[in-house]
Amino acid sequence: SGDTKIAAGLPLSAENIAFLDEVAETIIPTTNTPGAKAAGVGAFMNTMVVDCYEEKDQKVFTDGIGKIEEASQKKFSASFMNATPEQRKELLTEIDKEQKEYNKNKKPEDSNHYFSLMKQLTLLGYFTSEVGCTQALRYVAVPGRYEGCIPYTKGEKAWAT
Repeated sequence: SGDTKIAAGLPLSAENIAFLDEVAETIIPTTNTPGAKAAGVGAFMNTMVVDCYEEKDQKVFTDGIGKIEEASQKKFSASFMNATPEQRKELLTEIDKEQKEYNKNKKPEDSNHYFSLMKQLTLLGYFTSEVGCTQALRYVAVPGRYEGCIPYTKGEKAWAT
């Protein structure tokens, strides 16, 4: 809505967008298909948080960047950006477990968990990007007829269209 305020620290700095790209890349790494960083998920998160989130969730999200950084310093004596991919994965796996516990016991009036927001935006940003739709998913620009039931072989890509 037009009366939504923008929390301090938004829009995010280029450094914070790069940080979010690395968080997203840890969640969806490059394999035989490009990862979240190639899809520009950090910039997508910035746009979504600024344009679509309420002020309280904007604050939770931006505070979450500092919390991940703090946790990385505490656990590895290194910033998240200087941590190895294995260390990043280990740290975010722990934070993911923490957010799942938090959400299990969350009351309606409680704020969202920052990592829930980051993870949701990573998935949304990636799978709605050109890279995600055309390389991670199967894509046909002009789909053919509807087939309600088709054979599926384990390991096949899902359809974007």
